[in-house]
Amino acid sequence: MKPAKFDYTASAELYPGKRSTRFRTVRYHRFNTTAEALRYLIEEMPPELLAGAVLETEDQRFEGDQLSALYQDQAYPLPRATANVPN
Repeated sequence: MKPAKFDYTASAELYPGKRSTRFRTVRYHRFNTTAEALRYLIEEMPPELLAGAVLETEDQRFEGDQLSALYQDQAYPLPRATANVPN
C-alpha cells in the first residue's frame, strides 16, 4: 500500500533479490529519484528478481507487490514501458 503522500522525487536505494540471473548478478543500486529506481526495477531488471527486491526511500521499505503498485500508480511521474511490465 502506497503512503498518502509518496514522494517519487526522493532518492532511493534498491536491493535486488538474492538470486543471480543466468548471465549476471544484479547488485545494490542507488538512484537520484524513486521514480528512476522503480523504472529500472520494473522495466530493466530480470523479472525473477522482483519478488525478492527491496526499495528503501525516506526511511520506508517497499517490496514485492508494493513495488508494482508504486510503478502502476497514477501519480508515477515517468513514461512507462508498453511491453513486459507486470500488472
